[in-house]
Amino acid sequence: MAETVEAEQADSKTEAQSVEFSEANATGDTGADGSIDLLLDVNIAVAVAIGQTEIPVRRLLQLGPGSVLELDKSIDEPADLYLRDTRFATGSVVVVDGRFAVKIKQILGLGDDAAGG
Repeated sequence: MAETVEAEQADSKTEAQSVEFSEANATGDTGADGSIDLLLDVNIAVAVAIGQTEIPVRRLLQLGPGSVLELDKSIDEPADLYLRDTRFATGSVVVVDGRFAVKIKQILGLGDDAAGG
């Protein structure tokens, strides 16, 4: 008898049930008052790439203070600005109040090789 109860419980656990979902109407609402103001104060990380290089692991392990890595870009080429992994702008590296900064030269559109590097 205990085997029958256990078998029935196991069957009820694996039994699929159908669920009905109500349809959502595409109203175009963006929020309670139709505004995206909530997003305007959200911080997002911006990364700046001035170049890149590839080196063997053996060379990487030999790096220390004073080591120099030559990058693939010349000093005249612009730096690339990224949001996550997507390049969205180019700019020049400048110094402002003793800190590095980037002066934006161009905001890239979809046709401007925004995904490439």
